[in-house]
Amino acid sequence: MDLRKITEKVTVSPQIMVDDMVAIRDAGFRAIICNRPDGEGADQPSFEEIETAAKAVGIEARYVPVQSGMVKDEDVDAFGTALDEVQRPVLAYCRTGTRSATLWSFHESIKRPMPDILAATKAAGYDMNGVARRIANGGKTPTDTGDAHFDVVIVGAGAGGISVAASLKARKSGLNIAVIDPADIHYYQPGWTMVGGGIFDAQSTAKTMGSLIPKDVHWIKSAVAAFEPGNNAVILDGCRVVKYDRLVVCPGLKLDWAAVEGLEETLGRNGVTSNYRYDLAPYTWNLVQSLKGGRALFTQPPMPIKCAGAPQKAMYLSGDAWHRNGALKGIDIQFMNAGGVLFGVKDYVPALMEYVDKYDATLNFFHNLISVDGPAKKATFRVAKPDTAPSEVTVEFDMMHVCPPQTAPDFIRVSPLADAGGWVDVDQATLRHTEYDNIWSLGDAMNAPNAKTAAAARKQAPTVADNIIADIAGRSPTSAYDGYGSCPLTVERGKIVLAEFGYGGVLKPSFPPFLLDGTKPSRAAWFLKETLLPPIYWKAMLTGKEWMAKPEKIKVAAE
Repeated sequence: MDLRKITEKVTVSPQIMVDDMVAIRDAGFRAIICNRPDGEGADQPSFEEIETAAKAVGIEARYVPVQSGMVKDEDVDAFGTALDEVQRPVLAYCRTGTRSATLWSFHESIKRPMPDILAATKAAGYDMNGVARRIANGGKTPTDTGDAHFDVVIVGAGAGGISVAASLKARKSGLNIAVIDPADIHYYQPGWTMVGGGIFDAQSTAKTMGSLIPKDVHWIKSAVAAFEPGNNAVILDGCRVVKYDRLVVCPGLKLDWAAVEGLEETLGRNGVTSNYRYDLAPYTWNLVQSLKGGRALFTQPPMPIKCAGAPQKAMYLSGDAWHRNGALKGIDIQFMNAGGVLFGVKDYVPALMEYVDKYDATLNFFHNLISVDGPAKKATFRVAKPDTAPSEVTVEFDMMHVCPPQTAPDFIRVSPLADAGGWVDVDQATLRHTEYDNIWSLGDAMNAPNAKTAAAARKQAPTVADNIIADIAGRSPTSAYDGYGSCPLTVERGKIVLAEFGYGGVLKPSFPPFLLDGTKPSRAAWFLKETLLPPIYWKAMLTGKEWMAKPEKIKVAAE
């Protein structure tokens, strides 16, 4: 037998035999649903034989035959009725298990989110992406062929999505472009560190989405349910279908707060905060101002995360505030890092260590936050040091700044666009999908090994725009992304270590050392972060003005 569990209550399998029945009973199954019509193959027992053997061991059996490749709406209804009436756990089977998995997917589509359905069936060995449109349609057979068609469809209206739309319009104004995003508000997320440090007001980091999407670009205010890259289609919630000639995928990533037990329940109270959320960053500053003594924890989960320096930025700005108000001597700062180094590019570590020492912060590597007891003010970490058996340690705190675990969005992870890790699979230079030639990706959701920062998206957007325009003209890619990312590390109020680097940790400074040496803390870098970068973001990057972001041209060898 080849039993493939989809949920705790439903398992599917290829054809079972009469002799399997005792083992099926011993595995705990209370009922069997047969989805294979009698006489489909010479090697299969009849349902009557299966039913007789099942009854002999106390298992109920139901017959819901489905013709191969033709799952009708009434078949789904019949399967749902049988599933609701029999005792569970239940085993459904057909020749390979695919029909049974498909029936379950359609039956569950009314009450279960599509990403959950696709993930559950994928884990059982069945890819339901080919019927995603029907799942989105509540399990019923869709009758549409596409509700709209665009030259370019962009999924996600964050920093990457709006920038690439503007860059495309700047190159070819007549393009018919649509941006898909359900959000009403667009956030300047790099500013949230400054909000948590008492420098920016939260309101200054938010603008309405409608005010930022470029003129003549269609805004489809909806969530994406699935992709049909073979049909050049994006399926929206409610089974609306948007067709495209070329697709850009940049929905950002998912902050997985639920991955830490007890975290969601205590965020914003009990001294637990995070600059990774717009509504919590002001709470960070409130906690910093009110803390006069005790222990402050700053956590960092396993990579990848967006803005890998953000967890320690919060620590430095908090330490600086306590240094200024005289409270630092009474505060025990602990940096709990799931990784093994302070910062991934070694050139910047000496300057950062000076501030670790200044604030008397303790660095705890290989410590990954797994649970929080907010009312008790206790945090538990899994400690997994190299060549040492994993252990757990519980630490009390008075204040804790949490950086949550992060993954690709659910609808990306279970899509045909994803690699084994769940990220959109692209060529790291051209940002074109490795399998689908008319799909590109940028920003946090793709798998190029660069830092996930807004500065990276600023460089990626022109590269994608250039290469799409070249593709429209029938040419090969013309531009390459070098992995550039920037992380302005706010080590104290008024000074920043400006980390700029590309693939492999190669330094990529934007300024000559005599103007700004990024490996040392400087006021010039602070001026850049506080005063220049916000208007560059709002007025240049999101409007297609590619200041200091011109794409690197691919050099073509002479014939």
